[in-house]
Amino acid sequence: MACIDISMAKKIEVKSILNKTKKRDPWFLDDYTINLYSSCSFNCLYCYIRGSKYGTNLEDSVSVKTNGIEILDRQLFTRARKNQYGIIVLSSATDPYLQIEKKYKLTREALKVIAKHKFPVHILTKSDLIERDFDLLHQINKNSILPIDLQSRLDNRGVIISFSFSTLDDKVARIFEKGATKPSIRLQAVHKAVQEKFHTGISLMPLLPFISDTTEQLDLFFSTYKAHKVQYILPATLTLFGNGIADSKTLMMDAIRKHYPELEQRYVKYFKNGSQMPAYYKIAFTKKMKELSLTYGIKDYI
Repeated sequence: MACIDISMAKKIEVKSILNKTKKRDPWFLDDYTINLYSSCSFNCLYCYIRGSKYGTNLEDSVSVKTNGIEILDRQLFTRARKNQYGIIVLSSATDPYLQIEKKYKLTREALKVIAKHKFPVHILTKSDLIERDFDLLHQINKNSILPIDLQSRLDNRGVIISFSFSTLDDKVARIFEKGATKPSIRLQAVHKAVQEKFHTGISLMPLLPFISDTTEQLDLFFSTYKAHKVQYILPATLTLFGNGIADSKTLMMDAIRKHYPELEQRYVKYFKNGSQMPAYYKIAFTKKMKELSLTYGIKDYI
């Protein structure tokens, strides 16, 4: 795993940390989002936040929102007083468990504040560091106040944990997400979260064409997650943006050219006219995912 020099992380102050979404996403159920860090040391080549703002190496631009906890406490106090409870997603634009979280512990402190004000949470992560905070998540799970329309759907549980994967192969992950926790270690965290009886599932995003979306790999994904007793799998296709040197399309194409030269022309064909996979691929993808969901008895929604 790559290691950022946490002493060099940029420190910034913010005026707001709690973002109210315009409309709750049907997949992630977010009423609010929080990002305690900006940029990301996991350095996934396909990440949508990439671009000139952060440069080619995302970990060089990681910053810490030093007053975020104080601001969050005030904002949640106001929302709770108005009975505006809703699911808080950690995080929408970076991982809440970056390596620097071990030093700054902003995510852990945020969870304490969230527990204090009784808000439910949905955590999206590629890291096993979440295990450190199972104690706080149990408090939130027990005491949080869910929106009325989600109470029966979530069986009155206030914690959702989605572990993100694009591959189960550590060697493949080293190419495309070199700073993230290895999938093999991440999978152990999935098992522990399920054992702790958290509402646990998989964000299977993005699947990599001809690498992790083959029939063999898809069956491996679903059989593995079935064995770990996850409650849902949310799959998505690859999206690549931009043609600048720091953009995801450029970096992904460079990686494909270097490590999978036999796939280069297929990727060029798919993304020559835009950021999305072709419509015929997405239609077939949706059909295949629905079939796998039914075959393995795993929901394709939270």
